[in-house]
Amino acid sequence: MVLYDALNEAVIKGDLEVVESQVRRLVDEEVDVQRILAEGLITGMEVVGKRFKSGEMFLPEVMASAQTMHKGLDILKPLLTKVGHRGLGRVVMGTVEGDVHTIGKKIVCYLLEGNGSEVIDLGVDIKADVFAQAIEEYTPDILGMSALLTATMPNMAKTINLLKEKGLRERVKIIVGGAPLTEEFAKSIGADGYAPEAVSAVEWVKKAITSS
Repeated sequence: MVLYDALNEAVIKGDLEVVESQVRRLVDEEVDVQRILAEGLITGMEVVGKRFKSGEMFLPEVMASAQTMHKGLDILKPLLTKVGHRGLGRVVMGTVEGDVHTIGKKIVCYLLEGNGSEVIDLGVDIKADVFAQAIEEYTPDILGMSALLTATMPNMAKTINLLKEKGLRERVKIIVGGAPLTEEFAKSIGADGYAPEAVSAVEWVKKAITSS
């Protein structure tokens, strides 16, 4: 839609000044804030996700786009709160104990936020009990765990088993990802989903939340 074209392009290009000016202009014109979010910011980030998946965009460009999206979102947040807007679910993310790799997880977080999810990024080297505490504290719809080292993959199973022991497993859907993982491994540890890369992770989360 023409109304949002400039905003979409600014998000894609990572142009902070244009994103800020376009969002403020639309707000001043009393355009529905939920449509500004959905058709302006989120639509732009969806294009970023597709281009990243196809190799047309790279990590620094994705990060720049995410930063611009956040700039627009910061302006809209107070207005979204007033109208009772709830985004695309709440997601807790973390790299499992023993693993300090963060790039892949960060890309997933950026793209999830760009699609309207509230994301709590616990960071790296996260122990099973910290994941469990986060489930209790944040009551997320989705728990995402990543691992890039084969040696740390069993810590995903350790976390899921602890959630079962604490009676928390049924409260949340779990997706796992990382270079050494497979769909068979995800099933074997009792995860609900597996994603080989960032865009498919976002697609799985969107489907899991909208279908629940």
